[in-house]
Amino acid sequence: MKKLMLAFVAAMFAFCAVEDVFAKVPRPEYPRPQFERSAYVNLNGVWTFDFDFGQSGTHLGRELFKSKGFSKKITVPFCPESSLSGVGYKDFIPAMWYHRKIEIPAGWIGKRIYINFGGVDYESEIYVDGQSAGYHVGGSSSFSVDITQYVKAGVTHDLVVRVKDDILGGNQPGGKQAWYFKSAGCVYTRTTGIWQTVWLEAVDQAGLASCRIVPDFDNSAFVFTPVFVSDKAKSLKITVKTSDGKLAGSVNAKAATGVAITVPLSEVRPWFPGSPHLYDIVYEVYDASSKCVDTVKSYAGLRKVSIEDGRILINNKPVYMRLVLDQGFYPDGIWTAPSDAALKRDIELSMAAGFNGARLHQKVFEERFHYWADKLGYLTWGEMSSWGCEPNNALAARNFIPEWCEVVRRDLNHPSIIVWTPYNETWKKDNMLHHHRSQNDVYELTKAIDPTRPINGSSGEFHAKTDLWTIHNYSRAPKLKEIDTPEGTVWSRDSKSWAHIPYSRYDGQPYLLDEFGGLGWIGPERMKAADNTWGYGKSIKTEEEFFDILKKEVDCILGIKRICGYCYTQLTDVEQEQNGVYYYDRVPKFDPAKFKAIFGVDPYAE
Repeated sequence: MKKLMLAFVAAMFAFCAVEDVFAKVPRPEYPRPQFERSAYVNLNGVWTFDFDFGQSGTHLGRELFKSKGFSKKITVPFCPESSLSGVGYKDFIPAMWYHRKIEIPAGWIGKRIYINFGGVDYESEIYVDGQSAGYHVGGSSSFSVDITQYVKAGVTHDLVVRVKDDILGGNQPGGKQAWYFKSAGCVYTRTTGIWQTVWLEAVDQAGLASCRIVPDFDNSAFVFTPVFVSDKAKSLKITVKTSDGKLAGSVNAKAATGVAITVPLSEVRPWFPGSPHLYDIVYEVYDASSKCVDTVKSYAGLRKVSIEDGRILINNKPVYMRLVLDQGFYPDGIWTAPSDAALKRDIELSMAAGFNGARLHQKVFEERFHYWADKLGYLTWGEMSSWGCEPNNALAARNFIPEWCEVVRRDLNHPSIIVWTPYNETWKKDNMLHHHRSQNDVYELTKAIDPTRPINGSSGEFHAKTDLWTIHNYSRAPKLKEIDTPEGTVWSRDSKSWAHIPYSRYDGQPYLLDEFGGLGWIGPERMKAADNTWGYGKSIKTEEEFFDILKKEVDCILGIKRICGYCYTQLTDVEQEQNGVYYYDRVPKFDPAKFKAIFGVDPYAE
């Protein structure tokens, strides 16, 4: 008995030690799994901060960028609105400042040193020992700042981050962040400041900055296009190795930025939903003396996306889109998942309910989510947090375009992402010509960066140039049958009917209902989340009635042969919007198998 007690105490001490480590470094996993180096330092954990409601922090007499520490504490990478941050401040935050000490490892001497931010909403300026080291605009895109000239290996420095966020201005993408004081309708708690992992990284002067991976499915190869840190580096060579338990392909080449390298595969195993094979990849960069100066680990899936006869094809096979709307909100972290396991679990919950993918809605998901989607064979449509930034506003378009381009460049190597969606529901405005011009510009830029995927120019509402024709309709069956006619029409929110739009014409694109359903349900064991809780349609009284309505809607959609996919609203409740398959805390509302019996029906199955 004594031995048992001692073992129990030892186990408890070990558990507490693990919990203590996690408390010091939340979200400790490497945040960029498709471009991973060993020389890095995770900066998550307790920082100090202060709000700057008067936005006076840079003024003479304050100069907060010279701070050695602020009066309040916050746990990064969680936003101050969240409970996980330890702050939980819900009102509007026009500006705030962060501080922490950073120690540069002594072994990094002679390297280029970057500080990387997964996401900071919205404008941010980075200071090291009171000097401005870099600036970034965009709340959803990741960015890096080269701080080499401001730091020394083996020395501790003061890092300060200034944040500015104007969600009410109408000129910055904010997604579903509430422009009211209180969450209401389909907008929710805001996210300000640092909301993804921050880390330091050491890179050789001749190291690899990035590498584009294009899977060439039809020719059984991968095409790699590297970009190097410095164009001044000469006589470099790069080795690209792909492996599948054993070496599947390898090429040695002279290294040059922007010059493609093709690596044929000796054994071909495609990536496909439900069968998500991934190849491990290693990049090695050698200098003129044949010394390896940089090693980066990655992975890729051999996968092709195309369009044919009004259908979306993966690896030349039509795949029916059985998607769920995923907004990526969490009760305790808001935009930030509490753990890496939580990201994986959301995908597993979706698949358990019969969906083969998700339309990622009004939020740019972190790279670790895409990693799990890649691993689990889960299809996704990548979408920008476009609300709050209408395309008929010139300044808003100016802010939107570079941030969206950064998002596409960051995520384009993930095989699970099969569609890009820059905008959601760009509603009718007075200047529709400017509206369409902005959408067309974004379409062309997206296609220039990534010609391998179709683009859903605007999910629902008013289309301009687009590869997919998508609509939103929350009618219940049998009225849902009215969506059978896409030609020259889109849904008009003003008239509640189909309306002819002179600048948009249906031209045979794949036709999808990418928002429907939204059936509200609050079980008898649950309370309303808020006094303004809601769901689409009339209230439903029983579980039997719920599944009867749901099955009739899905059967109606499947019966419209020209439709090649749907997206059900939504995976989980989000605050007052209680129409998810799961509650906000991810507890099932009903047996997921009952959902799977409906959403798991594949009309393309042989």
